[in-house]
Amino acid sequence: MAGPPRPRWGWHRLDDRWARRLVADARVAPGDLVLDIGAGTGALTAALRDAGAHVVAIERHPGRAAALRRRFDGSHVTVVQADASDLRLPRRPFRVVANPPFGICKPVLKRLLSSGSRMVAADLVVPRHVAVEWTSPQAPGAGRWHPMFVAARGHPVPASAFIPPAPKGAVLLVVRRR
Repeated sequence: MAGPPRPRWGWHRLDDRWARRLVADARVAPGDLVLDIGAGTGALTAALRDAGAHVVAIERHPGRAAALRRRFDGSHVTVVQADASDLRLPRRPFRVVANPPFGICKPVLKRLLSSGSRMVAADLVVPRHVAVEWTSPQAPGAGRWHPMFVAARGHPVPASAFIPPAPKGAVLLVVRRR
């Protein structure tokens, strides 16, 4: 008997233990404005909230967005039901700690690194090939965003950190404003 079909949009839910580790590694400080792009069921959202951040949890799926609203009602979490690849960015400095759907990593990165972005840091779980591409000197749009940002590959995130397991694992892509 075959298992459940894989989501077409490449969503792999991060387990709670790994979510807490990623938030700790990102050094999120109390009061930081942090976007959780592709918030899913809220593993990173909860860890960010517990670190004292003001979280904007972005989730496209209406059922998951509603569940996030119920789960985080009354806390420092704002849930936005939106397509992350067409995201409106905050007008004040913000950070990103996210496990976006693998299929939209490139459009999300293009948006985060666009001119006028007030992003100061991003810690994104991405497929290994995306991290390799975006940390190379020939990264998409590098001539435009390299003067403002630096991108580096962080530690690997094993396939077992996801439900369902990511087929080839993933890597943390770390972006910082210069």
